[in-house]
Amino acid sequence: MSITAERRQALIADHANKPGDTGSPEVQVALLSERIGNLTEHLKTHAKDFHSRRGLLMLVGRRRRLLDYLRDRDKARYDALIARLNLRR
Repeated sequence: MSITAERRQALIADHANKPGDTGSPEVQVALLSERIGNLTEHLKTHAKDFHSRRGLLMLVGRRRRLLDYLRDRDKARYDALIARLNLRR
């Protein structure tokens, strides 16, 4: 369910605005989206795992707040990010 170190570094490198950037909203949303995808797959096979479901809902809420922040600050970056990550909104 967790992200491997190599996958994490690849996501950071793909979405970083500059070298060494790990805290920008783009990187944070990309990492959260990866974790959300992993948890979603886990819950498809373990439907009654309500503790993981709560964690998933918390991650989705955190991603939503970061996306709202980015949309309010810079609409172009927001649009580019949701297109890149194939998010619906």
